[in-house]
Amino acid sequence: MSIELGAWIGGKAVAVDATVPRIELYSPVDGSLSYRMPDAGAELVDQAVRNAAEAYRRHRHASTATRLAWLEAIARTVSANTGPIVESIVRAIGKPRRAATFEAGRVAEFLRGCCAELATWRGELVPVDSVALGAGHIGMARRIPCGVVGAITPFNAPANLLIQKIGPALATGNAVVVKPHPTGIETALLVAELCRQAGLPDGLYNVVPGDRDAARALAAHPMVDVVTLTGGVAAAEALARAAGAKKFCAELGSSAANIVLADANLADAAQKIARAGFEASGQQCISAQRVIVEQAVFDRFLELFVAAAKSLKVGLPDEEGVDVGPMVSVASAERVMAMFEQSAAAGGKVALAPQRKGAVVSPGILVGAPRSSPMLCEEAFGPVVVVQQAKDLDDAIDQANDSQFGLQGACFTASLDAAMQVAERFDSGSVWINEASRFRLDMYPFGGVKQSGYGREGIRYAMEEYSQWKFVGLNRSGA
Repeated sequence: MSIELGAWIGGKAVAVDATVPRIELYSPVDGSLSYRMPDAGAELVDQAVRNAAEAYRRHRHASTATRLAWLEAIARTVSANTGPIVESIVRAIGKPRRAATFEAGRVAEFLRGCCAELATWRGELVPVDSVALGAGHIGMARRIPCGVVGAITPFNAPANLLIQKIGPALATGNAVVVKPHPTGIETALLVAELCRQAGLPDGLYNVVPGDRDAARALAAHPMVDVVTLTGGVAAAEALARAAGAKKFCAELGSSAANIVLADANLADAAQKIARAGFEASGQQCISAQRVIVEQAVFDRFLELFVAAAKSLKVGLPDEEGVDVGPMVSVASAERVMAMFEQSAAAGGKVALAPQRKGAVVSPGILVGAPRSSPMLCEEAFGPVVVVQQAKDLDDAIDQANDSQFGLQGACFTASLDAAMQVAERFDSGSVWINEASRFRLDMYPFGGVKQSGYGREGIRYAMEEYSQWKFVGLNRSGA
């Protein structure tokens, strides 16, 4: 029997009128109906935002110690209750249980990171007396919350990418209204209940169900002060227009390039890039999509890479040791298969053919696809990778930069000089050396250039995005 899910407003579950259209979510594992949810619009969004704005007004001056206590309590409560979150992730998106368990565990870990950063959160003195007019004056600047943060989260990491937004927003004193992707609504509601149990004041974290209309209404609401989105370029463009003159942070698409130079440890590179490309079914914005290999080692690397891909276990989420599970839907699986086939038909050579069974797609590797093929000029967001040959370092960097995206990339090399050249010349928000593009930690600034977005995540950097400077000047002679 499917579950009917609703909204979370003012610290409690809110049923939505039966006249509101429903969205039905089907399991990518067996095709069964997982749950139904309202496709809410502007009226419910308005209710959630107004509730959040009132909660923000009540608690905007809460001390750092008070906010630390809230976050620490949520972290403890989540840590003791990850089971339902794991089940929700497995059921909704088909993520292998091992990966879902790891994701659920990151929620409390991330919140503890927010606490560590918040405990040292500080302002600064401004040297206003550096000009003659400022003599006898003192200037102080500190960061204050923005107000209400409207957060729009994607399907592929419903717990992790949710907490990446709400943790820093709450830490800096904001209230949050979340509009998750429909597949993430259950996880968002579970986290809301755990926040209530932990003692977070009512209204500081609200959840609205729905799809595009709800997201647009949230972005456009005049009482929302910051909009933060993880999603696609088209969604960002539409929501930025709806948001108008307010702060807008967006982590968008990618076709992550991984460079392999001739002096690299090829076995290590092949293993790491295979996991980066195919685990999570390639459904992460920094999943390896393009692999650019120096020609002197191309054949050997390709041999190792195909073997590494074949060693990954493909199956359903609850099968032991599964590395590559279902994609989020059969439609997504069909889209990725079509992209691979179109790129092969355009001239790419198939090194490993992907196989589809329902929503499960096994790893696919294409070699030497033409520049105009979908695998090179679009985001695949699936377990398919294209491997290209480069004449030398300069050619490899040129190919890596030949993309509309620039979120996170990687280079494998034993040369410090080559590593520093890549670090400087690769047009990407983040670059890893000797780790693949899907490697991510929570303490560094994460975000893109070009069409991969604007603004930064990562604990400290997200806290900066969801806060703003306030200056206070003091004339000492009048004190």
